[in-house]
Amino acid sequence: MSCLRKAIVATLLVPVARFAYAQTIVVDNSTVLPADESTVAPAVASVDAQDSNSTADLFEGETLQLTDAVLANLTDLELSNITLFSFQNESGSAETLSKRTIFGKCKTYPGDPLWPSERTWRLFDVLLGRALIETVPYASSCYDSFGDYDPAKCDFITNNWINASIYHTEDPTSVNAVLFQGSTCMPPAFVPSRGGCTVGGYPAYAVSVRNVAQIQLAVNFARNLNLRLVIKNTGHDFSAKSVGMGALSIWTHNLKQIQFFRNYRQGFYTGPAFKLGVGVQAFEAYEAARKNGVTIVGGEGRTVGVMGGYLLGGGHSPLSSLYGMAADQVLSMEVVTSDGRFVTASESSNPDLFWALRGGGGSTFGVVTSVVVKAYPKIKVTTMTYILATGPTVTADQFWAAMRAFFDGFITYTDAGNYEYFRISKLGEGQYFSDMGPWFAPGMSKVQLEALVAPLLAKFKAIGVNVEPVYTEYDDFYDAWYASFPVEPWGSNAIRQASRLFPKTNWQDAARLNATFDAIKSVVEEGAYIVAFNIAAAPKTGYPDNAVNPAWRNTVMHAIMATLWNATNSESDMKAASDKLTFNWMQRWRDVSPGAGAYMSEADYIEPNYTQAFFGSKYSKLYRLKQRYDPFGVFYAHTAVGSEDWKMSESMLGNLPSQNSKLCKI
Repeated sequence: MSCLRKAIVATLLVPVARFAYAQTIVVDNSTVLPADESTVAPAVASVDAQDSNSTADLFEGETLQLTDAVLANLTDLELSNITLFSFQNESGSAETLSKRTIFGKCKTYPGDPLWPSERTWRLFDVLLGRALIETVPYASSCYDSFGDYDPAKCDFITNNWINASIYHTEDPTSVNAVLFQGSTCMPPAFVPSRGGCTVGGYPAYAVSVRNVAQIQLAVNFARNLNLRLVIKNTGHDFSAKSVGMGALSIWTHNLKQIQFFRNYRQGFYTGPAFKLGVGVQAFEAYEAARKNGVTIVGGEGRTVGVMGGYLLGGGHSPLSSLYGMAADQVLSMEVVTSDGRFVTASESSNPDLFWALRGGGGSTFGVVTSVVVKAYPKIKVTTMTYILATGPTVTADQFWAAMRAFFDGFITYTDAGNYEYFRISKLGEGQYFSDMGPWFAPGMSKVQLEALVAPLLAKFKAIGVNVEPVYTEYDDFYDAWYASFPVEPWGSNAIRQASRLFPKTNWQDAARLNATFDAIKSVVEEGAYIVAFNIAAAPKTGYPDNAVNPAWRNTVMHAIMATLWNATNSESDMKAASDKLTFNWMQRWRDVSPGAGAYMSEADYIEPNYTQAFFGSKYSKLYRLKQRYDPFGVFYAHTAVGSEDWKMSESMLGNLPSQNSKLCKI
């Protein structure tokens, strides 16, 4: 290290060293008191909602904000280290960043000079109003590591680990994609070789936010100390965007307010609408819609946070063939940006930010607190289920012939507004299984759906395959959705997934369709497990200009493939399966759909050329907006806009960036 650099570091260590000492305030210009909950109130003020550009009344938690006046008061009281919580100062931002990065290109981690002391974390908690949670992993009760060993609780967690995401989403740090977290604290039944539990790639702390001020404090604290910042709503994302070793997490799950507007007016829109807190989950949103006699666009997964990363990433729905993507329904948003400020994003307020937030991905441009979305009239739905499988009377050739007959009608079905959710798997040599679960026909009666599928069932019969379709007619969307989609599986560390959006043009050319079907069939024959959707997202009524991946506007099939292994497999076997998924099986799908894309929230963790696959022609504009709204990279998520400027310091299985390592600037 040069003499000059040593001198600079030494100078910086003087204020840093203060973190280790007691936090204080000064009263009456002379009396020094400890800064704790008895002497310092939470850093929050109630602001007048009329001062906002919001198109709908702010929720109560949105009127509770961190303001310049609050910070000025704490400064006057000489609160120790108050500058750690200040808003971004444009005039001094370059100097601040220079100080933060003097120790290297990585984010600040435990052991680094700028890592907050225990007393600083406690001060942060006081200013938050006791909302800071030090991470204890969800499965810690299965071990002695955190002093909370409890066999009964461990048994409950073990029995509900895979099949009950409802419990995981109530935990501040638990996520679906535990493989990339490092699998450092799972029930022993799932990791038989592990002898303990560690935080690993989970964030070090989480803020359980219930108001805007808490988000602003967290953003400012992370920015001013160069901490890694992550955002967790429910944690469903396939790429573990809500975790990161040593990170501070903003947990938005408890922002659950809901307000219904019977006749909402904004711009060119007049009609029913909801304002929903970003923590509202699908089952809560759909219950509110049913209660008010309307329908809203959301996902099929019951516990997904439909106003969070789901919507920000585009959000496909059983209603997409009729109404488009979830992001297409947005009328306005409230958001905390990387400078700590709270703003409205709409067509008339911060329109570029509004454009980017609708489909440009979560954890990228800011922390959304609420969203106003369109609602639609109550709609009837008819569903159909059936099972197609090889057996004594159905050969493998007949199975695949029947599957092909189904594929042939994809354009017809989506043009009718339908959505089919189906799975394909290999049971054994020459043995295959597919279940339609369900064929979802919004706006159709049973008679209409029967007429639509009659040609397909006739083809099945001609092939020699007899299925037994079960039709159910519902008066509204909620009942059909609830009966059709159980709680989704969660939390396996023995799986890798990838996906592709197959374009409509592949169905309009016989050779391309043959190649597409063969690409699907071939990976199933080799053991891939398929979950797929016959879906479109270009409704006849049109869709707005937003950041949704253009590939969605041309697709008629979103297909997810998975490879699975046993927890006891060797690392080399796991790597072989993982690499085959990305570089062999998925490459076949890419080869038959050049220029298409993939759904970022359900995609390959190491999707090659992901900027094109996830964002298409929208990427260059999104990257420019990322630099404008987040010039210091406060917000980072794996494969998000701007993530190519960063890298994880370690990998697993040779090429999977490990979230249980440091995040560093390239």
